[in-house]
Amino acid sequence: MTSTRTLSVQCLLPHRALLSHTSLISYQSASRTSFKNHQSFSPFQSSLRRPQPTRTMATSSTNADFPPAEVRQILHEVTTLLKERGETVSVAETAAGGLISSSLLSTPGASQIYKGGLTLYTLPSRIAYAGWSQETIANYKGPTTDIVSGLAKHVRKDLESTYTIAESGTAGPTGGNTPNRKPGYVALAVDSDRGTFTKELNTELGPDRVANMLRFAVEALKLLREVMQGDAKL
Repeated sequence: MTSTRTLSVQCLLPHRALLSHTSLISYQSASRTSFKNHQSFSPFQSSLRRPQPTRTMATSSTNADFPPAEVRQILHEVTTLLKERGETVSVAETAAGGLISSSLLSTPGASQIYKGGLTLYTLPSRIAYAGWSQETIANYKGPTTDIVSGLAKHVRKDLESTYTIAESGTAGPTGGNTPNRKPGYVALAVDSDRGTFTKELNTELGPDRVANMLRFAVEALKLLREVMQGDAKL
């Protein structure tokens, strides 16, 4: 009897030990699972996994913004004529501020027709690049057809283009008392083998500086078209 009881106790002990070991494993596994679950729902982890806002890169404006709408039709006519004839143009502009040159350069294949240009806005720039002297500056009384004629001849000689457009005006908003100093006045010239053609006008746009600059560019290109088509008179 004694040996039988002992055997029963001894047989039960490994079973209890196994249960204890199994319980320990289950506890450890549950603890790890709980820890992992705690980690996965931590505020720090949650903030990292939140969807980030989509960043949209700014896109540049389309080329429909330039050249300005006011310039496009006359620009197309002039550049088409130049290409068809195999002729070239250069530019000397002041108050238009580079609009004539930049409009010509916006045309595909501009290198075939455009020889170069100068923005001669200040009097010192005209000494440096347009053949002016201190005497010229001393006698300067604002934009005139004589002024732009001289600019056109000088630049055409240097750049050897078929035509040279020259422009000088008063864009505003301020001005003076004489007609050529009032906002909107512009003097234009186109020099060519047939002579130097000039034109002067007032846009009647008042002190609107940007509007006047655009109109100066348009009128300069119109004069070039008239010269090319034989409609301009000396």
